[in-house]
Amino acid sequence: MASRDIIVGIDIGSSSVRTVIARIFPEEEKPRIIGVGSAASTGVRKGVIVDLEEATKSINESVEQAERTSGVAVSQAVVSIGGNHITSQHSKGVIAVGRADGEVAEDDIERVINAAQAISIPPNKEILHIIPETYSLDDNKNIKDPFGMNGVRLEVDAMIVEGSTPFIKNLTKCFEQAGIAISDFVLAPLAATKATLTKRQKELGVVLVDIGGGTTSMAVFEENDLLHTTILPIGGNHITNDIAIGLRTSIDVAERVKLEYGNALPREIGKREEINLAELDSSEEGIVSRYHVAEIIEARLEEIFLLVNKELKMIGREKLLPAGVILTGGTAKLPGAVDLAKNILGLPAQTGFPMQLGGLIDKVDDPAFVTVIGLILWGLENDSSARGGMMLKNKLTGSISNGMSGGIDGMKKWIGKFLP
Repeated sequence: MASRDIIVGIDIGSSSVRTVIARIFPEEEKPRIIGVGSAASTGVRKGVIVDLEEATKSINESVEQAERTSGVAVSQAVVSIGGNHITSQHSKGVIAVGRADGEVAEDDIERVINAAQAISIPPNKEILHIIPETYSLDDNKNIKDPFGMNGVRLEVDAMIVEGSTPFIKNLTKCFEQAGIAISDFVLAPLAATKATLTKRQKELGVVLVDIGGGTTSMAVFEENDLLHTTILPIGGNHITNDIAIGLRTSIDVAERVKLEYGNALPREIGKREEINLAELDSSEEGIVSRYHVAEIIEARLEEIFLLVNKELKMIGREKLLPAGVILTGGTAKLPGAVDLAKNILGLPAQTGFPMQLGGLIDKVDDPAFVTVIGLILWGLENDSSARGGMMLKNKLTGSISNGMSGGIDGMKKWIGKFLP
């Protein structure tokens, strides 16, 4: 980034690489978007880098678009990370309160969170996030913020999010080749929740389902705690592939059919409605049933929502989240997707749009831009503490990043992101 008043977010998706550049103005409450770029994602499959050179080209193309509209040269960015190599587990940390009078200080909170990361992880995995959920102080349970309270034994229940070391290194190499330093990696569904979910939704109980090109990410919140997050290896590209096979047409034509004529509810489509493929591509010929296309879309989306429901059932939250389902990602824009989610998950559902910022808001007011806007908001919260308060692991050295040693202000800011 050119200066400390600039924040750049880059979302590496399976279908698109999106870049947003925002500027912070002291007199304005929200950052102002000054540059937006989007490029087709090549070299990425199901959220994982499969071709370094192609992925780097996609990053460069997206970043250059944003640089042209903003007039800012990008040198550093907050980057999303996804893929079904991501796993999570719960951990507990326990320490004795350090002060003689038993008052919990910031360094006690830091030490107990560090204790929570003392877990056994496979040699090819590394910690991405350590997210504190609740604290206990002696017999006092379910504390959200123990700072200033008195006790002897401090415990924390935390969620540890891990990623595959080879994938993380490959993603890092892409950005090195593009000449961009990575200030933070942020798990894609966590970034998406930052831009869409309200405090009340997270308190009541909500699941965010981000349907990307190659994967579907989900994050479940209740009582303002992150209960569960996972990435499913199926997404919107699978719908396009199904249409291409079903209609015996090219992927490009199938994508246009999905975007221009797609619907997730066949009952809303007349059985006599037809699509002339020649109008979409002169090299194609034939008339196909729009009702048949809707059946194809419904079948694949139903599979995605059933997988989401399986995850909810696994954590005991099936049909038990009052704030319902928030659908994001490009596929969330398909007509009928929200109603299908309601029917299958048995929960209220709605499409999620990114939080309104200033500047070029018309270019990002789209469910597909939720994750990259979340990266901007995440970077904004960490800007004053040198982007360190997220307890994020340094991908190259394997050490915890400098934020936890960035002082009391950094610690308070980091913990505050996960507290109600």
